[in-house]
Formats: sequence, C-alpha cells, structure tokens
Amino acid sequence: MRIVVAEDLFLLRDGLVRLVEAYGHTVVAAVDSGPAALNALVDLRPDAAIVDVRLPPTFSDEGLQAALTARRAVPGLPVLILSQHVEQLYARELLADGHGGIGYQLKDRVLDADQFMDAVHRIAEGGTALDPTVVAKLLGRPNRADPLATLTERERSVLALMAEGLSNTAIANQLFLSEGSISKYTTMIFSKLGLANDDDTNRRVRAVLAYLGADEQEDQ
Repeated sequence: MRIVVAEDLFLLRDGLVRLVEAYGHTVVAAVDSGPAALNALVDLRPDAAIVDVRLPPTFSDEGLQAALTARRAVPGLPVLILSQHVEQLYARELLADGHGGIGYQLKDRVLDADQFMDAVHRIAEGGTALDPTVVAKLLGRPNRADPLATLTERERSVLALMAEGLSNTAIANQLFLSEGSISKYTTMIFSKLGLANDDDTNRRVRAVLAYLGADEQEDQ
C-alpha cells in the first residue's frame, strides 16, 4: 500500500514510517503540519493515511480538518486518525460523511504492531477501525430522534463492536455467543436500518456510519 503519515513529533513520525515499511508498505509522504497533510492527501491520494489530530500551526484540530477537507475532495479516502484525545465535534463529522474507510485509534492504547497495522488494512479496504473508548464517547448519549431507536440493547452491542471493525466471528467471541447468533443479529440490524441486501461489507460500513452519524444528523 501507499501510505501518508501526518505526525508532528519526529520520533513518533519516524517510528510510524519504520513500522509501515517493516510491513512491506511504502510511505509516499511523511509530513508534520496540517497544510502539508492536506496537500499530501489530495495530491498523492494514498491507499491509506495515518493522521494525528493536533498538528501545527495551532496544534488544535488541523489533522482532523485536513482529513475532512481531503475526503470532500477525494470521497472515501481511507484515513486512520491517531490521537491522544477524542475530538468529538469533528470526529462525528468525519465518521458521518457517508463513506467507509475510517478509523480512530488512541495513541496510549496502541500496544501491538500487528493490531495497529490490521486497523490500517481495514480502513484501506473501506472498513472501520475504531477504538472502543472512541465508540463509547461518540455513542454515549442516546438521541430520542435516533433512527436506531428500534434496535435492542443486544443489537446495539453488536453494532458497537462492528464499529470497532470486528468480524462476526470476533463479535461472537467477545459476546460469548455463536457465530450463527451474531449473523442473525446483523441481519436484523440491517433490516431495521433499511439497508438493502447488498455487499455485506458495504452494509456493515453503512450500518456503522448510520450509528455514528445519528447525533450528527440530528444537530443539522
């Protein structure tokens, strides 16, 4: 894969470059600011991007802003946000823009290289890779107008794990249920959300985006 890395801290940026290359991928750009990240994402159109939230010049939300702008110019551009914080406002906008290929990982919870690179692969393939803490923060407030209000508590649990990028097998192991049961739950989730019988991966992404975008859509 061709990958862009946007991180202002030299040691972390260099470490990410070395990690990506150790797994056989090519870093086409390693940048340290918001404007440089935006230019690299739009001009190079990588297979995946790893982007920090807080980049120069203001160290506020330049990384997320660059990702949002780039995905408007290149719909579906796969982006994995890597941060120490959950920036809820722009994270909701990023996750609810109608396309897959999105991840949000917290730096202090990345403890395994294989797990991290698996997240990069998932978003490159159009899926999601969200840290459970991010999911909890973004989904913590029920919305009375939530289109997902018809889902049962168990169905919401399954959908939350889908948001983390887990397969049916992994969800079954997590919830101590059979894979057949999880398959039934996902089918019911798709039905309640009105997602037509389509490619399963696409439906999973669309279901996750509907879940993550519920509060965002209500605010508009």
